[in-house]
Amino acid sequence: MDIICCPVCKGELQLKVDKENEKEILAGFLTCGRCSFDYPIEDGIPNLLPPDMH
Repeated sequence: MDIICCPVCKGELQLKVDKENEKEILAGFLTCGRCSFDYPIEDGIPNLLPPDMH
């Protein structure tokens, strides 16, 4: 979490975990505290594409 940032504004991302196992986060969201964009985490993979590229 220390090395990733929002691809739109470079703001800090906050993690919300919906589902995890003992090794990884399987589902949830990364939310930018600065511009409020949500980036989903599905099957353990964060989708950090900017909203206009979805």
